Amino acid sequence: QVQLVESGGGLVQAGGSLRLSCAASGRTFSAIAMGWFRQTLGKEREFVSDISSSGASTTYAASVKGRFTISRDNAKNTVYLQMNNLKPEDTAVYYCAAGSMYHQYDSWGQGTQVTVSS
Repeated sequence: QVQLVESGGGLVQAGGSLRLSCAASGRTFSAIAMGWFRQTLGKEREFVSDISSSGASTTYAASVKGRFTISRDNAKNTVYLQMNNLKPEDTAVYYCAAGSMYHQYDSWGQGTQVTVSS
């Protein structure tokens, strides 16, 4: 299992930006795929974005494409989610995830709250 610690959440006005970070430990970071998911109260966790172990491939949910950018720094064992032009509907707890294969995740962070005010 991978240990994951998210940071960077907070309160921002609509149209603003935030950058989430997720520091990983416990496995060789360059060998694992990483992802971001989000969840609001009463709803299921939903996929936001993910990135392959090398960083060569990325995927985005339609709702965030063009506004969010995922990246990773394998030297720092960290994955990032740059969120621009935030909307109130982006308000959620954001979770970092890790897995041995792209699109398959079995380790989760504790989550970080993102609140976008209108």
